[in-house]
Amino acid sequence: MLTLTNEQARQFILAKQGLIGDYRFVGKDGAYDYVRQAGCIQYDPVDVCGKNAELTLQSRVKGFQKSMLEELLYTDRKLVDYADKELSIWPVEDWPYFSSYRDRSLKLGATFDGIEELKEKAKAYIKENGPVCSDTLPVEGEIFWHSSMHWSGNWHKKSPAARSVLEQLYTDGELVIHHKKGSRKYYDLAEKYIPGAILKAANPCADEEELTAWRVLRRIGAIGLLWDKNSTAFLGIDINAEKRKKILEEQTASGKIIPVAVEGIKQSFYCLKLDEVLLRSVIDGSTDLKPRMSFLAPLDPLMWDKALIQSLWDFTYAWEIYTPAVKRKYGYYTLPILYGDRFVGRIEAVPDRKNGILNVKGLWWEPGVRRTKKLTDALNKTLKTFARFNDCRDVNDLQSFMAKD
Repeated sequence: MLTLTNEQARQFILAKQGLIGDYRFVGKDGAYDYVRQAGCIQYDPVDVCGKNAELTLQSRVKGFQKSMLEELLYTDRKLVDYADKELSIWPVEDWPYFSSYRDRSLKLGATFDGIEELKEKAKAYIKENGPVCSDTLPVEGEIFWHSSMHWSGNWHKKSPAARSVLEQLYTDGELVIHHKKGSRKYYDLAEKYIPGAILKAANPCADEEELTAWRVLRRIGAIGLLWDKNSTAFLGIDINAEKRKKILEEQTASGKIIPVAVEGIKQSFYCLKLDEVLLRSVIDGSTDLKPRMSFLAPLDPLMWDKALIQSLWDFTYAWEIYTPAVKRKYGYYTLPILYGDRFVGRIEAVPDRKNGILNVKGLWWEPGVRRTKKLTDALNKTLKTFARFNDCRDVNDLQSFMAKD
């Protein structure tokens, strides 16, 4: 079994994710390539300084613009919005693997009175009139309904019928999101946008056990290294310790993953066999580890397992968006700051698009971080890039923050 130092484990994960060294992912093609590598990126509608999926891409895709993700989703149709690790964005080529989600939706949907009639009515209207949202679909009233795959609808009272039937058809796989205006979703028939060979393809996995193994491999590939431990990186997968151990043992025996030890941590880690060359290049020192700075999304794949971050980086991060203001330690929407192979702080930056200014509301350095000229230059460069990403021309005066811990 290969043994890594803590530093080598960090460097491998960052190299795998494209967060250290020269940019491996560039432009719209790079954004697509990264999503394919990660399997999925999480979607969250909150937009303080970019939505989570956009923030995930801007940190590792050179030249990324928000319009690129929108084009990949709604023009090129290479990506699709659907469930995976909660609400996510993933390659449309993976559609067949999620047939069990659609089957579960159909099964639950059949238990709601009146939904089948509404589904036929909605599909007929969309076929004739094109994309609709819940406000433009001519369906009145309320029904008892809730989603099979995310927190939508109500369990103990009625929900608006128009929204309910659209979301039911969406989770059934008969509708896809055509586009969004803000957080409002417009739906159209899936058959118009997903090639028939993909839409009607059978699930490549023979059963749920094989599917779970495929999803575990996908999550390992997203992070780079995952340990044999209960992990929030597996969120959305029906798995317990017994299943996890069995899958890891079987996938090791089949040669799809390799076990790795990390000094000072008792749990075994695993990486994809496909990544062994990169792993060995980190060990022998030939990997490009040129430091660069990135502001990470709160739900970035690197942050999926916060216990892993604590163990390897000695960095504690909490997304305080739902924490009452008086109880927040930092800010409403702070982003971790990665520099080289270390977390050096966190930042809260809010764009004033009307005046073209990116306002840094808070900047907190980690204990022991030396504010060198290199760090300051890296911060200024990253802020300028982040300002452009948020349609701003300039950044507010940072001098008051530079000396703060």
